[in-house]
Amino acid sequence: MPELKAKYPYYLNNEAVFANDDLEVTDKYSGEVATRCALADSAAIDAGIAGAVEATDAMAKMPSFAKKAVLEHCVARFRERKEELAYSLCVEAGKPINDAEGEVTRLIDTFQIAAEESTRMHGELQALDISPRAKGYRGMWKRVPIGPCSFISPFNFPLNLAAHKVAPAIAVGCPFVMKPASRTPLGALIMGEVLAETDLPKGAFSILPCSRDGADLFTVDDRLKLLSFTGSPGVGWDLKARCGKKKVVLELGGNAAVVVDSDTRDLDDAVTRIIFGAFYQSGQSCIGVQRIIIHEDIYDEMKAKLVAKTKTLVSGDPKVRETFIGPMISEKEAARLHGWIESAVAAGGDLLCGGGRDGAMLQATLLENVPVDQDICAEEAFGPAAVLQKFSTWDQAISMVNDSKFGLQAGIFTRDYYKVQQAWDEMDVGGVVVGDVPSYRVDNMPYGGVKDSGLGREGILFAMEDMTEIRNLVIRTPPG
Repeated sequence: MPELKAKYPYYLNNEAVFANDDLEVTDKYSGEVATRCALADSAAIDAGIAGAVEATDAMAKMPSFAKKAVLEHCVARFRERKEELAYSLCVEAGKPINDAEGEVTRLIDTFQIAAEESTRMHGELQALDISPRAKGYRGMWKRVPIGPCSFISPFNFPLNLAAHKVAPAIAVGCPFVMKPASRTPLGALIMGEVLAETDLPKGAFSILPCSRDGADLFTVDDRLKLLSFTGSPGVGWDLKARCGKKKVVLELGGNAAVVVDSDTRDLDDAVTRIIFGAFYQSGQSCIGVQRIIIHEDIYDEMKAKLVAKTKTLVSGDPKVRETFIGPMISEKEAARLHGWIESAVAAGGDLLCGGGRDGAMLQATLLENVPVDQDICAEEAFGPAAVLQKFSTWDQAISMVNDSKFGLQAGIFTRDYYKVQQAWDEMDVGGVVVGDVPSYRVDNMPYGGVKDSGLGREGILFAMEDMTEIRNLVIRTPPG
């Protein structure tokens, strides 16, 4: 297996800076310190923002072919370093190696999509002569970079969710400062190492791990024109309240539901996808399956299949190829969710399987008959636990999906086109996935939520739109 470096720098205005080794990065399975990273202070963050401001004009003037070349260089280097990137994910995030390799593939896809979109900054020619007073006028508009951006990325997809901010920023020509999650900074720092190999203008990027207490400048500094945050709802909405005039994009949490209707022919396929959606990377996904809503006619059969399949999942060291359930990001988070499970059982819920904890390792857990006001139903579990619920009518199923303060994505298994159409019309979510779980995402699709799940959409083209402003041009042709 690859080895981690003993120390990692942060990247300030395109350059590696070994300022200190204050940030310990632990192996999330063993709990031991795996490596150390430089930790940025407020002076470094301020310098990064100043560098981004200075780079604004040069970045905006980069020709499309130059931006595409930077992104294609990243694609090539990520392919060359795929094994290293996957191993770093496995260690710093506790992500099972199969999932880690999948995330590296998505990182590459995301930068490849951005490379293609970087040459397609669209505008439009408009006929303005819609009434006699506008005779002789015509207009057109184009998109221009919004300017310096601030990015805050989470621990659960430290490569791909950072890529969904970095790649579109380069594609449109926005300089940026990024705060990766301090528990999982390695992927973003390796990304910085690759970007430092390119000809981006000085100040185009800074990647600065820092403590949460020292991160205020990423939010409140008026020199920054956009904040893109992915993380917990509580933190995200607080940041928005303190952002001032800048544009804000929030990709927050969820307690995603999947609905299995009685006409689902291949229950085994549905079970396989639901188990994946609920428990891949130990359930630490904002679109992980948390609520499994099953028609009463097939409920008992589905329950038996789901419990049997869950009991076969292998837990343990994420570096072992056979492991499906690795550790949660910390023992504190595992204890928090374990408490939710115990509370649900105390409130009358039935534990179908799992429920045990050993440090940061939490067993894959299924429950039923849980009161809907329990945290395990109403809040974001963000771990390997899901709740089974029963429905009688399709209207009831849609109401159950919507009975949540979140609205990220939903999955439905049905063969009835009209039910699909109704779900698309009436489910109060950012996306409906048919024949699969809400955990499914392709990196070019519009992705994001409503209600407490956030604002705006990711997916390269849609992030590029957020990182640009429309600039209009009106031309008058004098009469004569």
